[in-house]
Amino acid sequence: MSELVRVAEVAGPPTELIFGDWYPALRTSALREGKTAKAMLLGVPLLLGRKTGGKLFAMRDLCPHRGIPLSAGWFDGETVTCKYHGWRFEPCSGQCKEIPSLTSHETLDPTKIYASAFPCEERDGFAWVYVPAPGAGRLFETGRAGEALPPVPEVPKFSAKFRSAHLVAELPCNVDHGIIGLMDPAHGPFVHQAWWWRSRASIHEKTKHFEPLNDDENNGRNAGFRMSSHAPSANSAPYKLLGVYGEPITTTIDFVLPNRRYETIRAGDKWFASLTTVTPITPSSCRIDVMAAWNVFYHVPFVTSIATFFGARFVRQDQQTMVEQAEGLRFNPGLMLIDDADKPAKWYFALKQARLKGTGEHPLSGPVTLHWRS
Repeated sequence: MSELVRVAEVAGPPTELIFGDWYPALRTSALREGKTAKAMLLGVPLLLGRKTGGKLFAMRDLCPHRGIPLSAGWFDGETVTCKYHGWRFEPCSGQCKEIPSLTSHETLDPTKIYASAFPCEERDGFAWVYVPAPGAGRLFETGRAGEALPPVPEVPKFSAKFRSAHLVAELPCNVDHGIIGLMDPAHGPFVHQAWWWRSRASIHEKTKHFEPLNDDENNGRNAGFRMSSHAPSANSAPYKLLGVYGEPITTTIDFVLPNRRYETIRAGDKWFASLTTVTPITPSSCRIDVMAAWNVFYHVPFVTSIATFFGARFVRQDQQTMVEQAEGLRFNPGLMLIDDADKPAKWYFALKQARLKGTGEHPLSGPVTLHWRS
């Protein structure tokens, strides 16, 4: 998929980013004990790794001494050593443990110096990193915020036994375009035409009910909205397959700030759940990650491989469309959001501004019914 992204030589315009939250950095399969890997989140270069014993860490990939990337140095399973002057850091706290150039004539205490280190937790096979607001201070940077941090997001699970899979695609657009593309209901019959999904000829009018998710206990920091429980679209082949269980099928979709779409499909005690995130890599580029878990067709051979194959094709269709859109966005065209199909996008922008301003205001005062054709 990364080869496709290179079609767009210049990314679209940047946007303001939401700091002070958890974002998925990379798959933890890339982090064996004693190994490190690089990532970028919200324009912040990161060095991630797994210490001896299994604990993950995430540091800003910059030495506080002269700014050389710490990834150019060494990691021995316990400490990260800078290549330039050999400064050595404990990576979970960022605390400096040694400055080799110091002599007995100097009074500088290396342990009072810290490289930036961020809280890092493993969920659903991803390393999630809490990226604080610039200037938030070492309380967050050293991972000692404790209860002050919100919960780490994860895919909902409804039984002890389940299968799981993930998909990823880079997008050459800012996170806003990635998110409103994710929640846009009208593009499906055009972007995702396929015998196994739906066709343009299957378009028909739909009525969906929405309700606000206020997150009042946190002053709306992770507010959002819910597409209330409903029977899924009759013109989508994957949903029809669940009819073999002979149970009513329901779907609930939540969007939660800053970038998360949760979908839960239930058919009796059978379920499918997913968490899709659109993560800002820089102010003008982003990455979509799909994490899914399910117990439907649990004993069907190769079900994970089949689901991943068709899911990857689905995500690639979105990716190709965003690459093509990025070509147009380079020219800063005037854009518009129209009618009910674009209402969720309007809500997202209003919620984002409320979060950035710290007002806690919600664009939905109560339940809303929307109508569109798709």
